[in-house]
Amino acid sequence: MPKPYVPNDKWSQRAAAEGFRARSVYKLQELDERYGILREGMNVLDLGAAPGSWLQYTSKEVGPKGKVIGMDITPILPVAENVHLYQQDITDFSAIEKILSELGLASVDVVLSDIAPNTSGVKDVDQWRSVELSRAVMAVADRFLHTGGRIVMKVFRGADFDPFLLQVRAAYGDVKVKQVLASRDRSREVYIVGKKL
Repeated sequence: MPKPYVPNDKWSQRAAAEGFRARSVYKLQELDERYGILREGMNVLDLGAAPGSWLQYTSKEVGPKGKVIGMDITPILPVAENVHLYQQDITDFSAIEKILSELGLASVDVVLSDIAPNTSGVKDVDQWRSVELSRAVMAVADRFLHTGGRIVMKVFRGADFDPFLLQVRAAYGDVKVKQVLASRDRSREVYIVGKKL
């Protein structure tokens, strides 16, 4: 089960006060307010969704007519009626296809990912792992995101970032790279937002 949430900075304290499971909710909120990613009635797939703060935000934005599917290898506590949770490896396409089919979906409107590798402390290794995870997210989006759908994913900047960004730009239009206010001061994380061509 997820570890207890201990607020340790202004964003974390704000998240705790507002009933969100993690500070990362404000990263998605900033991206959504800037780029208009989420709308009522959308079907959204959140990869690496634990502990669930992005699910909490997305649930409210898509409303009761929308569906939010959260997947992670870690269990996630229930969020809301329109949020469907699965303990699932995101590289298992057949399992994802089965889950979506059971929910009456062939594709989704948005793929979200705030996924990050278990950090080793070796920056180059962690950055490479981050890019590899993002490639896995892109592979899911290639298969299950419909044309014109939006992708949002976190990536660590480093030696592998620019080649990966070129790969994203080849598959997606209107690609934006954004560093958000709620990221930690020393973090090398950025978010890539794109529209599937």
